Amino acid sequence: MTGRVLVTGASGFVGSALVNRLERDGRWESRAGSRRGGALSRGAEWVVTPSLEAGADWSGALQGVSAVVHAAARAHVLDEAADDPLTEFRRCNVDGTLELARQAAQTGVRRFVFLSSIGVLGRSSERPFRVDDPPAPEDDYAVSKWEAEQGLEELGRETGMEVVVVRPPLVYGPNAPGNFGKLMEWVARGVPLPLGAVDNRRSLVGLDNLVDLLVTCLEHPAAANRVFLAGDAEDLSTTDLLRRVAVAMGRRARLVPVPPGLLRAGARVVGRGEMARRLLDSLQVDISHTRETLGWEPPVSVDEGLRRAVVPLVG
Repeated sequence: MTGRVLVTGASGFVGSALVNRLERDGRWESRAGSRRGGALSRGAEWVVTPSLEAGADWSGALQGVSAVVHAAARAHVLDEAADDPLTEFRRCNVDGTLELARQAAQTGVRRFVFLSSIGVLGRSSERPFRVDDPPAPEDDYAVSKWEAEQGLEELGRETGMEVVVVRPPLVYGPNAPGNFGKLMEWVARGVPLPLGAVDNRRSLVGLDNLVDLLVTCLEHPAAANRVFLAGDAEDLSTTDLLRRVAVAMGRRARLVPVPPGLLRAGARVVGRGEMARRLLDSLQVDISHTRETLGWEPPVSVDEGLRRAVVPLVG
């Protein structure tokens, strides 16, 4: 499958990397969609897209498009100001996504690739999550992604448009947002971190690996109407991750071995229980179904992915 692909959220962390990859490959004409305006790069056609909500008009962005990668979303909000966050997540991630998908099907789009979240299966795991595990979203963002997945599946059955769902865990790369970006900054500054005794296991996915999987899902015949879990080929403890980030920077991680139980208790006292959970709990992803169905392997190793991720911090 080739043609013109609309990438929503094209000015974001994942979307911009995907647009750049599509340009390098040269097999697709990429249309970069974002609400921010401006030009991402020389090769992509730029379009200003509407807000993610019911009733939005996507006709201009979808004209002549044969596939969509929907990376735009209301993501985790660190300083939530909404009185009803779940309603806001649903407005963007469910209503807005299904509005786009309905109009895409009406205009003849053949394949719709939806960037979801491993959070659909839960926030932690005692064993690696598998693609056939029952959904158990625990926060508003994950609930909205799961509801969007269900709506897209029904829409695909009704219209014949092929729907592909990709559920990544934490994505790392250059200028990564959220907690991973903060951790990298602290390691770069030599800040002592009380994370030297964390023996958990977490699956991550490097930005280049996720983008490679999204491109595969655009093109592979076996991807149609399936769900795929994303991940690197190696799981890390938080302690090991920080040490390897430091190695990628050519520095030494300053890690203090504080017992995880003490860290959890202290985090609860200061209202940072969720952050502690993300740093201390295990969350593993079994990507064997993705590998076997698509013949896909993560092309970039963890150490190389971390090396690329730290470039903006160390030059």
